[in-house]
Amino acid sequence: MPSKLRWDKLLFVVTLMLVGLGIVMIYSASAIRAQEKFGDPAYFLKRQLIWAFLGLLVMFWMMGHDYRSLRRYAPILYLLSLFLLLLVLVPTVGIKVKGARRWLRLFSFSFQPSELGKFSLILFLAHLFSKKGEKVDGLWEGLLPPLVLTGLLFSLIVLEPHLGTAMIVALVALLMCFVAGVRVSHLILAGISLTPAVLLVAASFPHVKTRLWALLDPSRVSSQVRYQLNQSIYALGPGGLLGRGLGDSIQKLFYLPEPHTDFIFAIVGEEMGFLGASLVLFLFGVFLWRGVRTALGAPDLFGTYLAMGITGAIVAQAVVNVGMVVGLLPTAGLPLPFVSFGGSSLVISLMGVGILLNISQYVVPRGRLR
Repeated sequence: MPSKLRWDKLLFVVTLMLVGLGIVMIYSASAIRAQEKFGDPAYFLKRQLIWAFLGLLVMFWMMGHDYRSLRRYAPILYLLSLFLLLLVLVPTVGIKVKGARRWLRLFSFSFQPSELGKFSLILFLAHLFSKKGEKVDGLWEGLLPPLVLTGLLFSLIVLEPHLGTAMIVALVALLMCFVAGVRVSHLILAGISLTPAVLLVAASFPHVKTRLWALLDPSRVSSQVRYQLNQSIYALGPGGLLGRGLGDSIQKLFYLPEPHTDFIFAIVGEEMGFLGASLVLFLFGVFLWRGVRTALGAPDLFGTYLAMGITGAIVAQAVVNVGMVVGLLPTAGLPLPFVSFGGSSLVISLMGVGILLNISQYVVPRGRLR
């Protein structure tokens, strides 16, 4: 039985720094819009503070409960996620915003089932891979079950549609398959087999093709299509080394759409400059280091796969978000973890951190996994 130590303080501090930075930047980016729309400049700030408080409660709760007890809930949570993702597609139940049904209403707050679905898949795959052991090397026993589990969740998220989250789900599943020991040749075969389906999905959504062309060949799309990306670049450019100053962004004044959600990194760069933006990237780099360190030091395979999946999901989403803000990736509609406005993303991410911190309390003799 591994001994129990103190949880990873550096991972804890980095997470709090990102959440705190997010709260400050959300207020800075949203105050004027909130005053214009709701008559209260602190409207978004208050809601994010509530979600942060709930998320931290969940994080501390998860820190105090043995992560291995989660295994028994993996199938139930996965099935619940599928049910909620089906429910959100019902016109009279799911909330439709800008052509997408991604939210369910909980009292006066909205919730995205796709965020829970992403976590439930990580949990279920960690349980599945740790249970299979060496059988994961086989094509039918190793690759087919996780492929089916991922495909069901992926398809329901695509139907919302929320292709950005669907992409993260696929990337995390691929990472966990690789870490678990699924043959690379099998993964390549699956990728080749599924390519026509992915292309068909992309072709079914005109905005996906438009965003890809906006990135690859801007001359083929209108200025309206590239408007958000252009405004993001206009925000980052004048930021310089130290930025315009906290609260002094120009682009948040109704130029840049979604400045407090998907494109909050652009406001960070404008107000806090290259140093501020670099600080955010540095913090996610430290998060990646400590998350992988926790995974490698886990006392069992379930802990290793779970920690790697959680770390991969959070860092991959951060990379995709920053990539789309700076124009290296197409716009994907993904928030920056811990920093962007959004309750379900923040609570689920903090829950994941709580599990990471719980795993970090256990050690095992070097080079031995059970």
